[in-house]
This record gives sequence, C-alpha cells and structure tokens, in this order.
Amino acid sequence: MNDISAVTLAPLSVLLPILGAAIAFTLVRRPVSQVAVTLTTLVATMALEIWLLVDVWINGGAEAVLLGGWEAPIAITLVVDRFSAIMLVVSSAVVLSVMLYASAQGIGDDESPQQPVSIFHPTFLILTAGVSNAFLAGDLFNLYVGFEILLTASYVLLTIGGTGPRVRAGVTYVVVSVVSSVIFLVAIAMIYGATGTVNMADLAMKLGDLDPDLQQLLHLMLLVGFGIKAAVFPLSFWLPDSYPTAPAPVTAVFAGLLTKVGVYAIVRTETLLFPGDRVNTLLLVVAGLTMIVGILGALVQFDIKRVLSFTLVSHIGYMIFGASVANQIGLTATVFYIVHHITIQTALFLVTGLIEYRTGSANIERLGSMAKISPLVAVLFIIPALNLGGIPPFSGFLGKVGLIEGGVINGTPLAWVLVAASIITSLLTLLVMIRIWTRVFWRPIEDAEDPAMRGTEEAERVEAGRKPLRTDSPGLVMPTIALVTVGVALTVVAGPLYDFADKAANDLIHRTPYIEAVLGEEAAQEAQREADVLEDWGISGSDGAGTNQGSEGGSG
Repeated sequence: MNDISAVTLAPLSVLLPILGAAIAFTLVRRPVSQVAVTLTTLVATMALEIWLLVDVWINGGAEAVLLGGWEAPIAITLVVDRFSAIMLVVSSAVVLSVMLYASAQGIGDDESPQQPVSIFHPTFLILTAGVSNAFLAGDLFNLYVGFEILLTASYVLLTIGGTGPRVRAGVTYVVVSVVSSVIFLVAIAMIYGATGTVNMADLAMKLGDLDPDLQQLLHLMLLVGFGIKAAVFPLSFWLPDSYPTAPAPVTAVFAGLLTKVGVYAIVRTETLLFPGDRVNTLLLVVAGLTMIVGILGALVQFDIKRVLSFTLVSHIGYMIFGASVANQIGLTATVFYIVHHITIQTALFLVTGLIEYRTGSANIERLGSMAKISPLVAVLFIIPALNLGGIPPFSGFLGKVGLIEGGVINGTPLAWVLVAASIITSLLTLLVMIRIWTRVFWRPIEDAEDPAMRGTEEAERVEAGRKPLRTDSPGLVMPTIALVTVGVALTVVAGPLYDFADKAANDLIHRTPYIEAVLGEEAAQEAQREADVLEDWGISGSDGAGTNQGSEGGSG
C-alpha cells in the first residue's frame, strides 16, 4: 500500500466500468458470461473505491490526479477527498446490490423479462462510470461529461422494453435533462469566458474577483442546472412520472443515485466556488417547499413506486436544507444524510420490486395479506421504512437531528420555519410508510379489491396477480437483504461515520485541502487568507475547533 498510492489508481473508478461495458457488449450472445463480467467489474471497482476511502480516512485532506501530461489547472483533474470517497463507496455498494438483483430477475424470469440482458449490463456499467466520473471531477467540464454519460445511459435503461409508458417517460426525462445540461453548458462557457479556466480549485481563487452581479448570475445558472438534476422544487415535476415506469432495478438505482449526483454538485460548488450566504435564503425556501410539496404528493398516491418517488423528492429537501443553513453542523448532517438516503431509498425500491414480483402489482389498493404471503418481505420493508421515517435509533433519525440542530444554530426566522417543516415532513413520511405497511401487509386481501373494477379484464388480471404463484426468489431476496443490512449497519457505525462526515464538512467549508491538492500549498494559503477575512458560513464558537482542523487538513 505504501508502494502504490491509492489516489493514482482513482481513474480506474471510471475506466474499469467502461472497459467492462465494452467486454460485456461483445458477449451479447452469452448472457451468463456477460453477467460474470459485469459483476466482476463492479466488485473490482468497489474494492478500489474502498481503498480510496481508507486512504483518505487515515491520511485526511485531499489528493489529486492530473491527467493528460499537463499541470493544473490545464490538466484534466480528478480529486479524491473525504466527501467524494464516501460517495464513491456508497454508490458502489448500491450498484452492486442492484446488479445482483437485476441479474437474477433478467436471467431467471423467462416468462416476462423486464430487460434484455445484452443491453442492460453494458449500459448499467456506463451509468456507473458516469457516477464515478461526476464524484471525482475536478473541473466543471469533466463534471458536465459525467452528467452526460449519466443521461445517455439512464435514457436507455429507462426505456428498456420499449413499452408506451416507458418511452413517454423517457422522452420527458430526456427533454428535462437536456434543458438542464444546456443551462449547465452555457454557464460553463460564461465562466470560462470570465475567468479563463474551468478547474474548480482555480475557480475558487478567481471567481471572487468578478463583478458581484456576474457572480450571482453564474451562481444561479449552476444552481438551476444542478437543481433540475437533483429534483428540487419546482424543478422536480418530471421525477414522479419518470421513475415508476422503469423496471424495479432501474428505478432503484435511479432513486438511490442519480438525484444525489445533483445534490453532490450543489454541495461541492456552493462550498468551493461560491462560499458565503448570498443565496442561502433562496436555498432555504427551495428546501422547505421541496420537503412539503414532495410529501404532500406522496400522501395522495396509491402506487408504492409513485409514493416512494414523491418521498424521494421530499427528502432531497432535507439535504438542501442542511447545505444552506451556513454552519458546519448542518453540512455534516447533510453528508451523513446523503449516505443514509442513498442506501435506504434504494432498499425500499428493491423491496417494492419483491412485492411486485410476488403479486403482479404495486398498487396499494389492490394488495393485502403480504405479511402472510411473505413474512420475509414484510420484515425487509418495515426496517428501511421506519428508517426513512426517522424513528430512533436509526440513521435517519440521527441525520434529521443533525439537520435540525444546524437549523437551530442558524437561528434566523426562516431557519426556524425549516426546522418546523422538517419535523412535519418526517411525521408525514412516517404516516405514508405506516399506510403502506397496514394496507399492503396486514389488510385482508379480500378487502383490497377495487369495486369499480369488478367484471373488467383489468380486474381479472389483478385477481390473477394476487394469487401467490411465485415464491420468493433467492436471487432477488439476497441482494435486498444485503442492502437493508447496510442500512442497519449505518446505525451501528453512526458514531465513526458521523465523525468522518464532520471532517468532510470541515474540509468542504475551509476549501484549503482541496485547493492545495490541485494547485499546491501556496494557493491554499492564499485561499485561507481570503477565508480569514470573510464571514463565510458563520463559523464561530463551537465551530472554532473545526477551523483549526481545516488548517491542519490543508497541510496534510
């Protein structure tokens, strides 16, 4: 480990999935070999990213890889710090679990396969490469490339099977994504025209010299572009109609990861490029509306996947709330909550896939007696459901407490409104989860039939779907158990994980570790001097220790 620095291998997080996709595509007529290649690639990628995480956990700070034979800021830069490393590992755990689930479903379900294996596996690996590239990107254009890789792969995955609803949802998804990408690309062009660089560490040094009105314009353009991808209100209208139409594994990985890439971009640019509180009021308003509108939408849905899609939107609001309260406690809770939500939301969508696999439906009004039909599925649902609702001592409760504490420390009237909104949203989330639990798992199935459908062909189909013709498939159940277990493990290791999130937040706020890793110690010292004369993030009192840590992290 001392002979080879982990960070020098960071580009393999992107290259391995791309190479795996190329090999998998050549095996279109050998599905078993294709699955083996895909799983081997994902395991190798996850092992590498765990190594990266261990390296930054032990050594702290940030490290950069400069590609293309150039020095920064011209070189293509990949940066590994605490925030990007933890995002890489949790995303790898999710994609590996989902791929195991999808492989079992695609190979074992010959009667009605939900995805052609020859297309699904290479595309899934390309999606994985895009996610890794976005988390590692050290310049805005490379971040844009990561988003475009995601867009291309996700459109293919969303429309797999070619059904009418999937194609319609895919068209909406692509149109919205292209709009956000165009806004992002225009912002990049304007930033380059104004500063002569797109390297984020270099921009952290130069954007402050621009006219404040131009800074504000560039700032808002990036926020709009990332906000669409993160599905914040009012830019979230596309998500509940797009995600539920896809196969269960696709919906699960979309819900767990894709919006979090947008959130990651918001957190990264807000802390590194635009430190301070110039748009915090706007972000607080957006966070509150995202929480409330999302959960109100979930309350009136009757399809489990649509319910979960609306709760996904709602809980994006928690992350934006934590990023905008302008203190280290709130940002720490945001990092922790992102890790929590990726795992829990993906697990819930996989459990929904199990319900649909057993019964043929995910409609709450047409289901019942699932606790009797499959006690295991009932257990697998209630654990992440309570976690999402914020029941102690689960990680969801711990993350929400941290976010609320950050809002209380902020102390502004708007922050107090957001604290109240977060508590109300948590209670309504629990109500939504309990409604699914009581109706789907405990209501007698005889009481679940929709009277308006009696005598129709749809009613006959639903009735046939209710018959427990299938038993729980081990290939589907085991990855779901693994991901639910990871969600529980987040509670068990909450102490060390929260401490790691606190150090990651400290690095994000003080910026010096990131800038030093890319541009060197002299640039980092200049950034620290600028930070000392700004009242960014309202760091004082209890955060003073964090400031010292940030300085130490910069030299480490």
